[in-house]
Order: sequence, then C-alpha cells, then structure tokens
Amino acid sequence: MTGEGFHALDEELRRLKLKERPAVTAAIGEARQHGDLSENAEYHAAKERQGWIESRIAEIEDRMARAQIIDVSKLSGAQVKFGATVSVLDEDTEEQARYQIVGEHEADVRSGKISIASPIARAMIGKETGDVVEVNTPGGVKAYEIMKVEWV
Repeated sequence: MTGEGFHALDEELRRLKLKERPAVTAAIGEARQHGDLSENAEYHAAKERQGWIESRIAEIEDRMARAQIIDVSKLSGAQVKFGATVSVLDEDTEEQARYQIVGEHEADVRSGKISIASPIARAMIGKETGDVVEVNTPGGVKAYEIMKVEWV
C-alpha cells in the first residue's frame, strides 16, 4: 500500500470512530425513547448502521495492522513496478491515459489509480518505456504502448 493509501484509511478510521460511532449511538438512544423496539424502524435502521460501522472499523484496523507501506518517492527505475505512474497510449483509439499502480484496496480508476492485481497492471509489470503490452478485456485484446514511467 502507498503512504497516501494508508493515510486515507487512517482518515476514514478517525471519521468513523470520532463522528459516525457517536452519532449512531445517539440515534439508537433517541430511537429507544420512542417505545416498542420490535416495531421501531428508526431503532432497527440505527442498529444496522452501527453494525456496519463497527464492521468497517474492524476491517480498517486489520488492514492497517497488516499493511506494508511503500514510499513511492524513494523508488526509481525504468521498469514498471508497484507505485509507478505509467502513461500509456491505446494503439486502437490513440487515446492517452495515465495510471498509478497501487494496492488493491486503494484503487480508483476515476482518479487514475489501478490495482496491482488488475489485468492492465499485471501486463505492464516489468515493462519499460516503448514496450507494447496486450491486455485481455471483455471487448477483446487491447494493445497499449508504454509512453512514460514516472515515480511521483
């Protein structure tokens, strides 16, 4: 996991513990005051939300405890590996894209972060600028030329 991904998890954990958990506890207390709990939709919704929050807190704490943090700024080289930011050219459409290869749980394609386990990342690992990689997609095989490998 990148340092940025670890920081994002830490922020989510703080928000859940300091804001969400107390808010749902208060909502449960308020719903209890409304009487019969067996037919109290507010109570059941709040308890369900509490279960989700506690589950998410446990998941984040476990992930953070097992995390191996890689400082991308200290990496270098011409080959694509974890943490690299890679500029590629789709050979069919001539569209350019830029992706950073990150851990599975921090991937977000909209922000240009792809999972190390994704087909395109697996195809690019070990390649260098100028190499062409072929990726099996649901629409068929796509070819990408690696235009640039950066360590940002």
